[in-house]
Amino acid sequence: MQKKKGWLRFRHRIVRNLAYLVLYPYSRIRYGIRIEKCPDSKGRQFLILLNHQTPFDQFFVGMSFRDPVYYLASEDIFSNGWISGLIRWLVAPIPIKKQTMDIGAIRNCLQVVREGGTLCIAPEGNRTYSGKTEYMNPSIAGLARRLGLPIVLYRIEGGYGAEPRWSDCIRRGKVFTRIARIIQPEEYAAMDDAALFAAIREGLFVDDTKGDPCFTHRRRAEFLERAIYICPRCGLSKHVSREARLACTSCGNVVTYGEDLTLSATLPEFPFRTVSEWYDWQKDYINAFDPLVYTERPIFSDGAEFSEVIPSEKKVRLLKWATVDLYGDRVVLDAGKETEHVFSFADCSAFTVLGRNKLNIYLGKQIFQLHGDKRFNALKYVHIYNRTKNIRKGESDGQFLGL
Repeated sequence: MQKKKGWLRFRHRIVRNLAYLVLYPYSRIRYGIRIEKCPDSKGRQFLILLNHQTPFDQFFVGMSFRDPVYYLASEDIFSNGWISGLIRWLVAPIPIKKQTMDIGAIRNCLQVVREGGTLCIAPEGNRTYSGKTEYMNPSIAGLARRLGLPIVLYRIEGGYGAEPRWSDCIRRGKVFTRIARIIQPEEYAAMDDAALFAAIREGLFVDDTKGDPCFTHRRRAEFLERAIYICPRCGLSKHVSREARLACTSCGNVVTYGEDLTLSATLPEFPFRTVSEWYDWQKDYINAFDPLVYTERPIFSDGAEFSEVIPSEKKVRLLKWATVDLYGDRVVLDAGKETEHVFSFADCSAFTVLGRNKLNIYLGKQIFQLHGDKRFNALKYVHIYNRTKNIRKGESDGQFLGL
């Protein structure tokens, strides 16, 4: 029987040290960040858990620790041909299928630990849309216990203010990383999973809208419509942003996004002070919404490129552009003379958002991806899919909408 190859390589240490020389000054210039170093990290193993705020988070972590860190990463980065091969060779990230129970990813984590490596996981599984640390699966406590390493709770503060998930630009402001707590194995051995999970959640919780934030940029509200799709006056609606403003296309209400991360609107009765408040209300709206009323007419219509993701290989474009109709029980793609594609929610195992505005649809063993234009809101598909799924499971009061 062929011996299984090791995960750790000496070159990962060389890559880490060379990357530090480039990325540390780059991060200081790009984000103005202050990075806290983990004391006495040389030669020690850890499980690093972090809140997820920016696309650069993994580099912040890597600069805080002296040894190579092995990260869980979504399958999307492993489907870009030779670029993915280069990433695997350089840093060997651990692929994971988002919103699924990925047994293979767990086995790879255990292998890295057995070989003496340090792991890094973002328990949210997604970058925050709201500025607050979002939903975490409680199973992270059981996984942490099984791995048996000291748990570093690594907190990033100001990352959302500097680069919200829905934005394409970086604001100037204060960004920090902090080692909030290190929980030793003998300490969490005395906790049950509920207590350990509570400690993890408390250590990683951040709300960037609190305090006195200040993040400056002329285009600070642009593409906020990637996160917002419900108007407090109109209900389900479309929005369009420009510079520091977001406008509802139905009622014309204009919301200004301030440098202090607060909102002001032309409607005097506008009820939200922050994007976080609006985002939470939006989830409450969907959790009281019956999408199955919309089986004859679409809730939303968009346009997107349509591809199939071949994990660990490539993406194959199936349609250059298609009309995408979101119904209460399915997604329908129509490209005119091309064959219509129908994704029934009953047949799909998950819908997930990748990056800023890509949507992955998991159908059996296949993964399909919609990549819309810059204003495409992938979030609403995930919310509607999970709301329908909750109703059909008899959990009409279920609150979790997939992110």
